[in-house]
Amino acid sequence: MFLPRRKAYDVLVIGSGASGGWVAKELAERTLTVAMLEAGPPRVPTRDFTEHVWPYQLKFRGFGDQQQLLRTQPVQRLCYACDEYSHQFFVNDLEHPYTFPADKPFLWIRGRQVGGKTFCWARESYRYSDNEFKAASRDGYGEDWPISYKELEPYYDRVESFIGVSGSREGLAQLPDGQFLPPMNLSCGGRLAKQLIERKFGWRVMPDRVANLTVPHRGRPACHYCDQCQRGCYTASYFNSPSVTLPAAAHTGKFTLVSDAIVSHLLMHRSGRAEGVHYIDRVTGEHREAHARVVVVAAGALESTRILLNSQSSSNPQGVGNSAGVLGRYLMDHFTIEGAGGFIPSLCSSKREAIGRPCGFLIPKYVNAGNSHDRNSNFLRGYRFDGDGSQELYGHAFLMPELGDAWRKRVREEIPYYFAIEAQGECLPRSDNYVTLDRNKKDAWGIPVLHVNASYGENEKAMAVAMRDNISAILDEMNLTGATSPRTELSVFGKNIHECGTARMGNDPGKSVVDRNCKVHDARNVFVTDGAVFVTQGCYEPTLTIMAISARAGEHIAQAFRRGEL
Repeated sequence: MFLPRRKAYDVLVIGSGASGGWVAKELAERTLTVAMLEAGPPRVPTRDFTEHVWPYQLKFRGFGDQQQLLRTQPVQRLCYACDEYSHQFFVNDLEHPYTFPADKPFLWIRGRQVGGKTFCWARESYRYSDNEFKAASRDGYGEDWPISYKELEPYYDRVESFIGVSGSREGLAQLPDGQFLPPMNLSCGGRLAKQLIERKFGWRVMPDRVANLTVPHRGRPACHYCDQCQRGCYTASYFNSPSVTLPAAAHTGKFTLVSDAIVSHLLMHRSGRAEGVHYIDRVTGEHREAHARVVVVAAGALESTRILLNSQSSSNPQGVGNSAGVLGRYLMDHFTIEGAGGFIPSLCSSKREAIGRPCGFLIPKYVNAGNSHDRNSNFLRGYRFDGDGSQELYGHAFLMPELGDAWRKRVREEIPYYFAIEAQGECLPRSDNYVTLDRNKKDAWGIPVLHVNASYGENEKAMAVAMRDNISAILDEMNLTGATSPRTELSVFGKNIHECGTARMGNDPGKSVVDRNCKVHDARNVFVTDGAVFVTQGCYEPTLTIMAISARAGEHIAQAFRRGEL
């Protein structure tokens, strides 16, 4: 399908993931005509979802054709979820190259399809607090967001109430409670960790807050705990936009979706207004145009920035939104300290826990969160922990060194119980972490690729020392056998797939790209609504905040239409 050449819609939305889905829903439900352009194909559950497929049903028993993965997905395969079961949710790296300096490696994990990465995201859904929105006022570094938690709170409520987020109410200022479905239970290992960690360190250990349904919700059944969420979900028991927000938009009759439409740049009038976009059919290579009164860029932080940078014209010679040279700067991605864990001897058993779990436990941010007892002056901002204790039907049994009868005997007598924990830290927004266009290299459709120049700084390295020390202390308290210490190196930039910044929000056009309503300062009718607009990142996953910002922006655009401003 393609859009009629001459038809002008009210709004074009670029991208169909967490952000684009919410913008489209809010606009269509307010009677605006919406056309959505998605660069990838639709996904068919009967063909693409594999959450109920067993290893023996696959040619390579779940490990995949390593030669093929290395040839076509050398970057994507480094994501834990890109394997024989779910490689279809990730791009072909040969078609989607990018560049970076040799001494600053970057991992760009991407999913181009209707729904974006919402098929295989980890579903962690946390609210930011004014620890994040007003961080500069607290510690003097960088800039505050131009909005506060109170301003975004009703949109958090709206998003959680619609998509379904399970979690426990904890009453913590640094991690605001939400409109939760009942929480998932902690595993036996999680309950033991909660008992020991809370007693020793005074830190709250809680079930993770995830966009998995624990009860039926708005026509979708509860999670059936197959514990393979990254492979798709036949029952739509976790949030993905094709099962939740896009059907809501389509129900209005005001929504048109075009898949396989790769947007290269915005079409800009000399007055500075966007008239539409130029896009390329992914399959045929045909070049087309689409027109609208408003353009919303929601393709993911880096892809949205790439489109804006490539939208060069006489009125925008450096790209749309780049008159102050800020576009592309202040890239952030969380870093993690990983690899820590060991076996819990007291839970070794021939009986398995009844069900798997699509989430573990969370220890929220305490360091530098306002309590003087947990202040660390060696670095700014802070970190949180997540982990779990579990038995795995295949993984743990296959890790045993015995063979034959000895292996069967040990499996019958003692399935090991493993505990793992990691820490995730906040990356400071720095101007020298940036992306630009690489005019010397193009993707499979002839569009200039991104050059990414980013690394972690001294603040992140100092924070990592404290993170390792805390993890080591937790391992000691858990009294594990065969314990492995946390790795000393930081995760590679981009590995956490939480890239944010590069088109940040602010009141000052000289320091930001979009205003408090996500409108580009330099263009009256262009909005950016994804993680690109983040001013700070905190130590929590950004997706719930992206959806709340997108719902708020969609509402603002509809109101601006009614006032005749667009």
